[in-house]
Amino acid sequence: MKNILSISLLPVLIFFLGCAEKVAEKEDLEVADISYGNWEAPAVNIAKLDFESMPFEKLSDYGFFTGKIREMKPQKGVLTYEPASSLFTDYAHKSRFIWMPEGAAASLKDDIEGSLDFPDQTVLIKNFFYPADFNQPDKDIRMIETRLMIKRNGTWEAFPYIWNNEQTDAKYKVIGAEIPVKWQDEDGKQQLINYIVPNKNQCKSCHNVNEQMVPIGVKAKHLNHSFDYGNGPKNQLVQWQESGILEMDKSPDDIASMVNYADKSKDLNLRAMAYLDINCAHCHRAEGPASTSGLFLNYEERDPLKLGVFKTPVAAGFGAGSFKFAIYPGKADESIMTFRMGTNQVGAAMPEIGRVSVHEEGVQLIKEWINAMEEKKF
Repeated sequence: MKNILSISLLPVLIFFLGCAEKVAEKEDLEVADISYGNWEAPAVNIAKLDFESMPFEKLSDYGFFTGKIREMKPQKGVLTYEPASSLFTDYAHKSRFIWMPEGAAASLKDDIEGSLDFPDQTVLIKNFFYPADFNQPDKDIRMIETRLMIKRNGTWEAFPYIWNNEQTDAKYKVIGAEIPVKWQDEDGKQQLINYIVPNKNQCKSCHNVNEQMVPIGVKAKHLNHSFDYGNGPKNQLVQWQESGILEMDKSPDDIASMVNYADKSKDLNLRAMAYLDINCAHCHRAEGPASTSGLFLNYEERDPLKLGVFKTPVAAGFGAGSFKFAIYPGKADESIMTFRMGTNQVGAAMPEIGRVSVHEEGVQLIKEWINAMEEKKF
């Protein structure tokens, strides 16, 4: 991981500019400075939630978790899930949950990705947090934000919640925020960033298929692997089916499955494609907002030109640096793809939002993949 402690922080001021909000916190904030309250969320009957009144002011108003809400202990009917590969968000750790009304279930679509059709009143819950020490990921956790995606009247909507400094609850914030975050990485180095919580309108820039808001990481190909629910590993699709929230008439063996790009025991090509799929393909696909680029990076793509091999950019401008091709086989350092992944320059960095730091391990993976390509094969 790159040492980003050198990123400077301006004195934090509270102010409103209509489209953004700065959250005032001490510049040298330590996790130990945060007062973890003993407040517990009041009991809420999830089955009687008024979906027409959403979004609620506080995360606790939904009743998805019991006890101290920051501990994320799900209520009955709230199920944990985990995609095979995770979207990079400035090294934030994440936890994810899904809830559906009793008797409701998603259905498996007949497409190559294993897309799911979710019923109305489905709620997806995604938490972003940082342990004080990444070598002790379950200790001294600081919750940063929780994003809800709620389907009602046939349409998905996104609602961002920002956690208070006392770590007792999260409050709905339409306009996002910028929050100083500090942690110690696996190598013992101190890291410091200004974490950006996107505003509500920015959510659709990634969660977008044919101009409709959709979830990203809850297709069968992301879920078709084992996860430990407390009684040993079980395939998530099977768990969903047994829990009554998924209808499918296929075996997991007959359904698409994506690898974990961090698993170095897996095939390099599959790891690279998994990384590009979860980090880039929500835009770079035929149905996505970057479709006009002609660069399609979903896991199933096999056309070298659509993947970027010897492909000149449609309109990258200075975002291409001094390079000619999205992917130059055998020459990762001369490829536009790795250049854009490896910079934080506005207008050149990819993804355009969702990070303020470079994912060093991700860049290295894609470089290794490109360098392993032989020009003569294309």
